[in-house]
Amino acid sequence: MYVKPKKHLGQHFLTDQNIARRIAEALTAERASSVLEVGPGTGVLTRYLLQRPDIELYAAEVDTESIAYLHENYPTLSPRLFEGDFLQMDLASLFPQGVSLIGNFPYNISSQIFFKVLENRDLIPEVVGMIQREVAVRLAEPPGSRDYGILSVFLQAFYDIEYLFTVHEGVFNPPPKVKSAVIRLTRNQVQRLDCDEALFTKVVKTTFNQRRKTIRNSLRSAFPLLKEGEEHPFFALRPERLSVAQFCELTRWLAQQLSLR
Repeated sequence: MYVKPKKHLGQHFLTDQNIARRIAEALTAERASSVLEVGPGTGVLTRYLLQRPDIELYAAEVDTESIAYLHENYPTLSPRLFEGDFLQMDLASLFPQGVSLIGNFPYNISSQIFFKVLENRDLIPEVVGMIQREVAVRLAEPPGSRDYGILSVFLQAFYDIEYLFTVHEGVFNPPPKVKSAVIRLTRNQVQRLDCDEALFTKVVKTTFNQRRKTIRNSLRSAFPLLKEGEEHPFFALRPERLSVAQFCELTRWLAQQLSLR
């Protein structure tokens, strides 16, 4: 049975067995024996994951052709194959004890996948994913880089992120127009941020959405109650200079200022 890659699903099927093996081996599965493969497609990665005795593999696939292919070629997976959209899955109900994620993530939904990871961070101890290289760089970059952004801050608040290796265009069918990369996210010890998390989210989004402005100018636009004389040492900086801890510090300061109004 042939599965045709579908552009609207962002499908680029990996054809290099060695790379598939390396991705499967990159998952440590130290804190969750249940593993969910997102978008297994034709099962190139599935094959190696099923060979691991230390994990119980599940998979989520939305493409009906791929689903039929997986049932035919990987019958042992069939009882644990979810036929539907990963982004709509209730992970807390399905995996109350937690689940690690792995996959060759479709480029067009990779950011949405990582935001779902954040929403379920207390359930997901580890993620190994192949994504567009520029997105991988952005997620793993430290403060000070022009690639450091909103999702970098949010993910780095709760995960240690490793850029593992680059994957070139020629090992896919069809070849994408850009390079890919494999990254690993490992849940850190932070349970809750040391600040108002809703305000933290607003501060990060506000400053990065106007990243060419100084933090002073972007925050004064978003929080008009701030008075002209109220200054923070970070105000003269642009958002890419701030670490997660510094964004928390700024958020606590802002919360205090706003509480005085």
